[in-house]
Amino acid sequence: MRRVYISDLHLEDPAAPAFMRFQEFMTVESQSVDEIYILGDLVEMWIGDDDDSAAATALADILRTTTRRCSVFLMHGNRDFLFGQDFSSNAGIEIISDPYITADNIMLSHGDALCVDDEEYQTVRTTLRSVAWQQDILAKTLTERKAFGQALRMQSKSSNANKPGNIMDVNQTETDAQVAAHEAHTLIHGHTHRPGVHRRPGYTRMVTGAWEQCGWVCRQNDDDLRLECFSLARRYGT
Repeated sequence: MRRVYISDLHLEDPAAPAFMRFQEFMTVESQSVDEIYILGDLVEMWIGDDDDSAAATALADILRTTTRRCSVFLMHGNRDFLFGQDFSSNAGIEIISDPYITADNIMLSHGDALCVDDEEYQTVRTTLRSVAWQQDILAKTLTERKAFGQALRMQSKSSNANKPGNIMDVNQTETDAQVAAHEAHTLIHGHTHRPGVHRRPGYTRMVTGAWEQCGWVCRQNDDDLRLECFSLARRYGT
């Protein structure tokens, strides 16, 4: 089984390096892998499947083209939890739950649900993921949702700036318990923007990084899993 796992691209502008590298990444990787997993925060903010922006159109086109060659799975992150069935059908992808357990017992997660020390965030997360809240926000006009999305981003940046760094990382006890409960031998997640490989008793935790200074991918070739980074400044695969 050949798979690649990415997260935290925070795409916004189709002309930005990260967006261009994403298109190239999907083109190159889809020619040699069986499955591509996007573990949340593909975009900086998703305001609904009726988004008519250039970025939303480009994103759907890229994904639709990719799925002609391989399967693409998308997990909600804390920025794009409003991706819905309309977008999924249009782009030809499958939205998966968090956590998600693969057939070979790899546990996949965006990672934010494991950051239980940040109690303020967990309270907000519960609200934003509720059916009632999402139905209410999606009932608003596209213009209203765009304004709300901008306000939510500003509030998040302000709140995170005043938090100790350790509470925005995963809680090790909670993470160990979740992996054990799902009988997984590997956990792959993003969200924390702290890429790395952590060996734990009974399992390995692999953290995909944000596409900021470079792009990050966890690559699987059967039982071999590796974390790689690549330049966002030049064409992917060159």
